[in-house]
This record gives sequence, C-alpha cells and structure tokens, in this order.
Amino acid sequence: MTEGPATPAALLAGLDAQQRVAAEALFGPVCILAGAGTGKTRAITHRIAYGVASGAFTPNRVMALTFTNRSAAELRGRLRQLGAGGVAARTFHAAALAQLNYFWPQVTGGQLPSVLDGKGRVLGHAAEKLSLRVDTAMLRDIAAEIEWRKVSGLTLDQYAAALATRPLPGTLSAEQLIDLHRTYEELKDERKQIDFEDVLLVCAGMIEMEPSVAMQVREQYRYFVVDEYQDVS
Repeated sequence: MTEGPATPAALLAGLDAQQRVAAEALFGPVCILAGAGTGKTRAITHRIAYGVASGAFTPNRVMALTFTNRSAAELRGRLRQLGAGGVAARTFHAAALAQLNYFWPQVTGGQLPSVLDGKGRVLGHAAEKLSLRVDTAMLRDIAAEIEWRKVSGLTLDQYAAALATRPLPGTLSAEQLIDLHRTYEELKDERKQIDFEDVLLVCAGMIEMEPSVAMQVREQYRYFVVDEYQDVS
C-alpha cells in the first residue's frame, strides 16, 4: 500500500547524524561507504525521498539501481513507504533492457534480439559444431569465462592474451576455448539472440554511439542512485 508523502523534516528525523548528512547531500557525486548492516540502504532511500519531498528531485527523473531482483524489490517497497513510489527502482539489467526495448527500434528499425535464458544450449551447439566433447560442468565453466570476458570488456584477442594466466576449463586448449567463444557469438548473431551481459554492453554502446539516444536518456533521468554497489561486476 502506498503511503502519502512524508515531510522533509520527518524524513530526516528518522536518521542518525551520519545518515542525515548523506540524505541532505542531494547534488553532485555522493559515495556512501559503510559496513554491512549500518543502514546504507536506509540512508539512500531517505536521500531519494528527501529529494522528492523537498522539491529538489522530480520522481520520474530519478533512477535507483541495484544488482539483484530482491534488492530492487526492497528499494521499491521502501520508497513507496516513504512517499516516493514514483521513482523507478530496477536492477542494472532490467533498466538496460527497458532502454533497449525503447531505443532499438528507433536506431535499427527492427526488433530487439531475444535475450537468452542461459548460455548452455547455444554453447552446446557451438561445441557440436566444432566437434568438441564437453560435459555439463565444462559448459558451466565456459559460460563463466564468457561472462568474465564480457564484464572485463575484453575482445577475443585480448582474452586470448589473458588466458596465459588463467586456468582452462576441463581438457580444452586455449585455441579450442577461443574457437568456442567465437562460434558461440556467431550462433547468437545468426539466431538474433543476445545474452545477459550483452544487454548491458549493447545498451551502453547505443548510448555512447548514438547522440540522440544519449540526449533522450539525459532528458529522462537526471539523477542516478546505486545501492549494493559492491555486488557490481
């Protein structure tokens, strides 16, 4: 149930001195560093609600981001209770996917590729295509390597160089692993599919490369707040 908007004074009254300092720091980059269980999420949600209640923030121009679905649901619940239910609170991937669904047709004139539920099936097909024998445990390890490569922002050539200091999954050679990565990406492209990491990479790339997209995002969201930042890759 959505509660009515709280007054700025009431929102600050429920905070300790340090949390209050964080909540009142509405403009410019702000980083809250504290240990587990010290009330970081409380400070963050009260900061957003205080910004809305004081008129500094327009609710639909604020985006609260976190890593897990559970954390995003908690943010939404707390913000509703504080009278800031109009603020969007999503995971990074959900926010990026929403942007892609909106902007992809504008930029490409086509439909957004479907998002894979997991990498296993396509990786299995890639292994078959290369006549490589891999079991479920190896597929899981290879999928983890693909995720690491993508969140590290490495090209296949850069990843190949990095393999000199990384353990190889199962009995695969470095060359076989690179071929598997490459074939996996080719199969995705052929099937018009993207994976979980692609969602973030494609969204970021679209904002960086398309000035009109960047302008629209900038106009829509003026304030970004990130919770549970330690969970981010």
